[in-house]
Amino acid sequence: MLNYIIQVILFQSLFLVVYDLALSKETFFSKNRWYLIGTIILSFVLPLIRITRVQETLNEEYLVLLPEIILSPEKVIEQQQWYQSIDYLDIVFWLGLLVFLSIFLIKVKQLFTLVYKNHVTKKEGYSLVVLPKSTKAFSFFSYIFLGENITDDRKEKIIAHELVHIQQKHSLDLLFLEILKIVMWFNPMIRIYQKRITLIHEFLSDEIVSENSNSKSYINNLLSDIFQVEQISFVNQFYKHSLIKKRIIMITKNRSKQSKQLKYLLLIPVLSSMLFYTACSENESISITSVLETQKIFTSLDKKPVETDRQSYMDFYMGDKLPNTKEYLLEELTEEEKEEFLAMTEKFKDNSTVQLKIFEGLNNRKVVAFSLFINKSELGKYERKQGDMVPMIELDVFPTFPGCSDGDKDCFSKSMIAYVKENFDVSLADNLNLRKGKQRIFVKFKITKTGNIEDIEVRAPHPDLKSHAEQLAKNLPQMKPGEKDNKVVNVGYVLPITFNVQ
Repeated sequence: MLNYIIQVILFQSLFLVVYDLALSKETFFSKNRWYLIGTIILSFVLPLIRITRVQETLNEEYLVLLPEIILSPEKVIEQQQWYQSIDYLDIVFWLGLLVFLSIFLIKVKQLFTLVYKNHVTKKEGYSLVVLPKSTKAFSFFSYIFLGENITDDRKEKIIAHELVHIQQKHSLDLLFLEILKIVMWFNPMIRIYQKRITLIHEFLSDEIVSENSNSKSYINNLLSDIFQVEQISFVNQFYKHSLIKKRIIMITKNRSKQSKQLKYLLLIPVLSSMLFYTACSENESISITSVLETQKIFTSLDKKPVETDRQSYMDFYMGDKLPNTKEYLLEELTEEEKEEFLAMTEKFKDNSTVQLKIFEGLNNRKVVAFSLFINKSELGKYERKQGDMVPMIELDVFPTFPGCSDGDKDCFSKSMIAYVKENFDVSLADNLNLRKGKQRIFVKFKITKTGNIEDIEVRAPHPDLKSHAEQLAKNLPQMKPGEKDNKVVNVGYVLPITFNVQ
């Protein structure tokens, strides 16, 4: 989301630079109006557009990885306080939105109050609201507000001016920008856009009215009186002191040559560079989000998953066959997903037979598929090294943990998690001077044809934890082995254990 917002603000800035440098001094007022409205909409759309690129694919190799087990004893993991779980950026965003929404509603109420409390006269094409003891002059949609202290001869020109705003529906532009100001109250570009469009509205009205009357007389009317200004940003003001000089300059300016419309072609390289930027960006767009949720283990995307105690950005998939869904490349992951995925693969970077694949899961989540799939080119070498060990993806019957039904994968995972949580003593880490943060232990082992645990290998941040993890694996109960083609086989696993040192 943050990346999307940054891109929106960046694109709006570039569009405004093009406008200020190349277009703002030209008299193509109608085209400039649509340029400003169009580019602010484009700035929200462009970050969502991705041009497909040719990318290298990952090797088709997999890893059997048991669900990561999160240990949280109070001695090692400091329990998160309620204030630590609060996203303060979200609070600031919603408070800002609430403040600006309240200001907007107060101003709308002021307009309705003016209509309700004052005399309203229905005219052809508009409604005239007379404001007592006032020299205010402005319009909002089909309402023209005029102070009764304005002289009659000036009222006629003001009404002609405000009628252009009404006929060209300028209030829609300003209301649209006001809504954007509420939603993106932190974005200064929206306010700059609003100032530019407000000025364009005045140029458009001045152009039409001055054509039907004497320009000098019209300018004198602008300069002769100091009108009161209604402090409402989404109404069309007849008189705004900061705009008077610019309006007079544009009224007296010679019309721009038609050939200068070629300046709008500057949009082509600007848009091309923006599309190139979004296509090459390694960060994902707003259409894809990463959410920290309870991690689930799937044996099939059509079956109910097993929920773990861990919070993660991706789920696990341990099915007999690979998911029949979209496969993702590393470059297509969010930053959070990349970090989580790379943490899984880091421990096995030196093992050419160990990799993982990522697929589209359920509810906009991705699943990491684990298996011991070996490419044909590696099969001979792997068999010489591993003997008759069979990848989980090729098993007909999953190994059975004591107390589970034969081949029940969900029960196997739950039983393994329960066993580790009950028997792993992370209080050993109290006096090991481990660095703060997340610590991981990886226990690799094999369930043999007899159901015994053999070939135990452990990677741990400290020798004491390594010894303890080895003993934990040795004490695993005897299991009923897995089967392939009605034959019992050896099956290898990697068991990740994670705890957080505070």
